[in-house]
Amino acid sequence: MTRTLTVGLTGGVASGKSLVQQAFVDLGVPVLDADQVARDVVAPGTPALAAIAEAFGPTALLGDGQLDRRRLREWVFADPGARRRLEAITHPAIRAAMRRWREARTEPYCILSVAILLEGGMRELVDRVLVVDVAEAEQLRRLMLRDGGRRETAEGILAAQTSRSARLAAADDVIDNSGSPEQARAAVAVLHAHYLALAAGRVAPAPGLRLPHP
Repeated sequence: MTRTLTVGLTGGVASGKSLVQQAFVDLGVPVLDADQVARDVVAPGTPALAAIAEAFGPTALLGDGQLDRRRLREWVFADPGARRRLEAITHPAIRAAMRRWREARTEPYCILSVAILLEGGMRELVDRVLVVDVAEAEQLRRLMLRDGGRRETAEGILAAQTSRSARLAAADDVIDNSGSPEQARAAVAVLHAHYLALAAGRVAPAPGLRLPHP
């Protein structure tokens, strides 16, 4: 049995990955959002949540047994060691859940939407990498506008992510999202046809596409 072609969708913060993801959903493409998976694997009663409580103590949980996301976020942001401990618990659970979802697909192709696809060691889960790209100055502008935050904070968030050059080096396909939402959706439509053709064996898997065309 031939496995469904799997595309990994990623991009830096404020690049417009959510817009592109929704455009694929609107075309009927099955998309799994890693953010939702990350919430599911730490739901009450899961092994990952129990492991977090053991590693970080009972104060990692709220009174109702849910994960105290804000407290944990503060810990891992301030302490790289704490972040690594958390990732050692959650990332294997997230990868396993995504693998199960991918292997259950019967459609021509599917998408795993993962902000940390590269730095999270999840590249092995996909056949192709699609990067949503904008210039770092535009990322910074959008991030400050979205969050209403200070420039120093936004720069810190960008610095904590995989660099733009590393993402582009790993990309098979790129959507340049420096234009309008309509241009991004048009690029998704082109890629949708391309991925259907790839899945059907009608075109070779290389070279990659960068859209819109320069």
